[in-house]
Amino acid sequence: MHATCISEQACKDARKRLEQQGVTVKAFALQHDLHPSTVYAVLLGQKKCLRGEAHRAAVALGIKEGVAAQ
Repeated sequence: MHATCISEQACKDARKRLEQQGVTVKAFALQHDLHPSTVYAVLLGQKKCLRGEAHRAAVALGIKEGVAAQ
């Protein structure tokens, strides 16, 4: 069961945007100073994205509004 408050469609759209840009999840994560496993978990809907690195990843991916402060 997924633990996310982010819609499945939003995650799917984010994965599609990365694919269209020709960017791997790992490259995106490193570019945004995120751990790749966190970005994968966000894209799979396994994180709630309420705070911390998961929140920053969701904002950077464009699936959540907010400020991605470090």
